[in-house]
Amino acid sequence: MSMKHHHRGGVELSASKSFVSKKWTFLLCIGFFCAGTLFSDRMWPEPEANAVSREASDERLHLVSEDCDSSKKSLKLETKDSLGEVYKTPDAIKTLDKTISNLEMELAAARAAQESIMNGSPVSDDFKLPETVTRRKYLMVVGVNTAFSSRKRRDSVRATWMPPGEDRKKLEEEKGIVMRFVIGHSATPGGILDRAIQAEESKHGDFLRLDHVEGYLELSAKTKSYFTTAFALWDADFYVKVDDDVHVNIATLGAELARYRMKPRVYIGCMKSGPVLAQKGVRYHEPEYWKFGEEGNKYFRHATGQLYAISRELASYISINQNVLHKYVNEDVSLGSWFLGLDVEHVDDRRLCCGTTDCEWKAQAGNMCVASFDWSCSGICRSADRMKDVHRRCGEGPNALLAASF
Repeated sequence: MSMKHHHRGGVELSASKSFVSKKWTFLLCIGFFCAGTLFSDRMWPEPEANAVSREASDERLHLVSEDCDSSKKSLKLETKDSLGEVYKTPDAIKTLDKTISNLEMELAAARAAQESIMNGSPVSDDFKLPETVTRRKYLMVVGVNTAFSSRKRRDSVRATWMPPGEDRKKLEEEKGIVMRFVIGHSATPGGILDRAIQAEESKHGDFLRLDHVEGYLELSAKTKSYFTTAFALWDADFYVKVDDDVHVNIATLGAELARYRMKPRVYIGCMKSGPVLAQKGVRYHEPEYWKFGEEGNKYFRHATGQLYAISRELASYISINQNVLHKYVNEDVSLGSWFLGLDVEHVDDRRLCCGTTDCEWKAQAGNMCVASFDWSCSGICRSADRMKDVHRRCGEGPNALLAASF
């Protein structure tokens, strides 16, 4: 009996303990549930906001992607149309090449100007143009190289192939042809030589004065200064240099150059490759002969110095790089060397170097020469006295320029 009673009491105690444990467990569960709910209310809003943000970001990316796809399709269509237009004709390709070259040169010129301003270098007032003014476009600038002692030569040119005064100005306005005698200043600025040129300029108004000291051994520097100055003052398709003892048919020259307007980088003249003269004391001696290899070697091809023309892009190249272009003693060699390594078309045109004897029968045959001179004198021998005779026999006629269309 006693044993049965004890067993029943043990069962009751165990059940009581089990009952208490379930109640506390239930209370604890409710407490944890409330705590979890509170914790969720405080912690979950931010992830929900981030999710919304991600959804908005994904939507924006989707829209941008659609825009990009539309832009790509539009660009492909435009490119296809543009290429289709380009492939239609070789002239369009040449135009595109010339436009790209112009933009590259203008960008390089702008960079050079910016560097000049940042370095504090002065800029001449002659080189400044109002921002609102569009520069006039010219066909060519013809610079006639001359010296202080060449007054008679200049007068012979004015009396023959260079129109005087108002006719010259009319030529600029109607035909886009600029013509100037090119000269620097003496070693003593303001001296008698400079005053004589100033008086001549006041009378004729046909000089381009350079910031350059005149001298025979400084012709390379003068050539560089001429192209740089002319390029800054006139926006032309071509820049021509000619000596004052050479006869030129301007209308024929303009027509010849106009043929190469679509070419971006053109160097036109009578190309030659003469010997490099190492012996001192001879005419055209080359002090830097050793740079051209073994004795007896010849120069690279370059235009003879009596007359040559370069396109706008090459004049721009000289202007931009003038401080680093090497000067040889012979100016025609210097010019040719500046274009080595560039993608330049060399045009060998023998009409730019006719003799004073054969230019007459060529004119009669309808093959008018652009320029005429005597090779033996590197110009017309005694040009001040003979220029009128050469003009009479080999000139293109007084109405050629008026009737010309470029």
